[in-house]
Amino acid sequence: MTSDVSEPGAPDPANPPVRDIARALVFDPAQRLLLIAYESVRPIDPAAPDDRTFWFMPGGGLEPGETHVEACRRELEEEIGVADAPIGPQVAGCEGPFHLFRTSRHARERYFVVRLADDRIDTSRLAETEDNPVLGTRWWTLDDLEATSERIEPAGLAQLARAIAGGTIPATPVALTWHGS
Repeated sequence: MTSDVSEPGAPDPANPPVRDIARALVFDPAQRLLLIAYESVRPIDPAAPDDRTFWFMPGGGLEPGETHVEACRRELEEEIGVADAPIGPQVAGCEGPFHLFRTSRHARERYFVVRLADDRIDTSRLAETEDNPVLGTRWWTLDDLEATSERIEPAGLAQLARAIAGGTIPATPVALTWHGS
């Protein structure tokens, strides 16, 4: 049996540190959405303890003095090898405790639209930038994204991606939530 006791000096899961994060809904010309598969360090669903895969948009935490747009651009270069990505409008956000990464956090995330000229990406540096095992990347069709039973974070991402691909950019950022919150 494993213990839920934290290691000395580890953040308290009941009171995780706040982390400001920028992520991108990255679309290719075929309107597919790029997501990264991660392995959770803890069970996602107690009923299926071996199922630990979840999918997330590229992005990550802000460095000191960085804006969300600057962080988004830097993260896209680090994670998918796209330098100077054209960062579009913020279309959504999600805030709350998130426990699927190695370090639990109170995530304050902003999501931006990025449209690439093609589907060529370079993920050779991706694993070295993440604190959870990276399982791969995938360009998801909108139909596959809406139909999947796999864990896509945050909840509502498929519907938001469909609206954006159809030309609807929200006038104000949409508030999304984590699954199970």
